[in-house]
Amino acid sequence: MQEIGIIQAKECLSELIEQALGGEDVVITRGGQPLVRLITVTERKPQRRFGSARGLIRMSDDFDEPLEDFREYM
Repeated sequence: MQEIGIIQAKECLSELIEQALGGEDVVITRGGQPLVRLITVTERKPQRRFGSARGLIRMSDDFDEPLEDFREYM
């Protein structure tokens, strides 16, 4: 785990990000006290694919026909 002061972190932020992407734990401190930790974002939402449910959903041929229970209201 690398600890670096906030002023030094401002000067070399891109290098610290590269280290964090490489798996190293980077902690930025102020006055010797830990302030923040740089970590990589590994969780991504899966992309939706158009047509991915094709063939999984079926509707009956009489789907839009009036229901027998409601014939008297029509």
